[in-house]
Amino acid sequence: MRPLRPHVRTPRGLVGALIAIFAVVASLVTAAAPAQADTTICEPFGTTTIQGRYVVQNNRWGSSATQCVTATDTGFRVGQADGSVPTNGAPKSYPSVFNGCHYTNCSPGTNLPARLSTISGAPSSISYGFVGDAVYNASYDIWLDPTPRTDGVNRTEIMIWFNKVGPVQPIGSPVGTATVGGRTWDVWTGSNGANDVLSFVAPAAISAWSFDVMDFVRATVARGLAGNDWYLTSVQAGFEPWQNGAGLAVHSFSSTVETGGTPGDPGPGPGPGPGDPAACEVAYRTNVWQGGFTADVTVTNTGPAPVDGWRLAFALPSGQRIANAWNASVTPSTGSVTATGLSHNARIAPGGSLSFGFQGAYGGAFAEPDGFSLNDAACTTV
Repeated sequence: MRPLRPHVRTPRGLVGALIAIFAVVASLVTAAAPAQADTTICEPFGTTTIQGRYVVQNNRWGSSATQCVTATDTGFRVGQADGSVPTNGAPKSYPSVFNGCHYTNCSPGTNLPARLSTISGAPSSISYGFVGDAVYNASYDIWLDPTPRTDGVNRTEIMIWFNKVGPVQPIGSPVGTATVGGRTWDVWTGSNGANDVLSFVAPAAISAWSFDVMDFVRATVARGLAGNDWYLTSVQAGFEPWQNGAGLAVHSFSSTVETGGTPGDPGPGPGPGPGDPAACEVAYRTNVWQGGFTADVTVTNTGPAPVDGWRLAFALPSGQRIANAWNASVTPSTGSVTATGLSHNARIAPGGSLSFGFQGAYGGAFAEPDGFSLNDAACTTV
């Protein structure tokens, strides 16, 4: 029980002064508050979006002990990481941030999956925060697959170990060293039963680095673990803890994938100018009722070359939310969304077209998207 306080009469003038002081303090606190509060995730597979383009995932898959991560404006930090697992086995989780698609969850606006032969560069940067009272690695996880799949486990996993603490090692066995991205790495190869794993382990801790992910992808292709007709599906960065892990942090992360050229080329030129024909057409047909709607979308490739791993980007008007989709993966459910082809319809032939659809809900007045772009090229709406 809270103790009673004696009643004290306060002069009216003093009350007014105190109110004024409190108002000033309150305004200063409000002005200093951050624009967006950090988001804490404790659900095993909970996720959230940062910067409108990356996904932060808790990804606690190897333990039932509590783990919580807090997404910040530029990365995330591990706030709680209970429990431990044997160091001669798999880690207990992979809290991470990613660009691309991971188990049907695609980051907003991503152009992944992308065929390796079309990627001219994939620049990425990272800044890690380490702790000394845990057993873990700090690592990138890069996924490749023969198909542009956006679900399940991919065929080949590339791991880049920036740091490791404790008696842990990559899957498989060491096969020598390699120089990639201007650095020397210890190289391990193996399989976890579901996919091949190629690991590059730094001999000494790297706390921050900017590099081209394609350097490691090309090294993987050279070892026969992928082909140039395969797809890059995601670029992830985070930690694999075996014991504890609270305090680990990704201070900043960036990842982009440049498509439309070949390695070493300057990349694609500007898109169609005024009066130039667009390389695609989109027909957007809707059936609308009070509070709900369906949309049938037909995409036609009007260019001279096939479109592989197609991605149609558009912005849903305010108040609209997608509930389910068919013949494509459409993520996220609101705002700027991207529809991605499935394994059976990932290519649009020259002059060919395909259709997909979705059902959604809306509030207020119904409207249609203003425009569409196919693999970053603007389309004509018909």
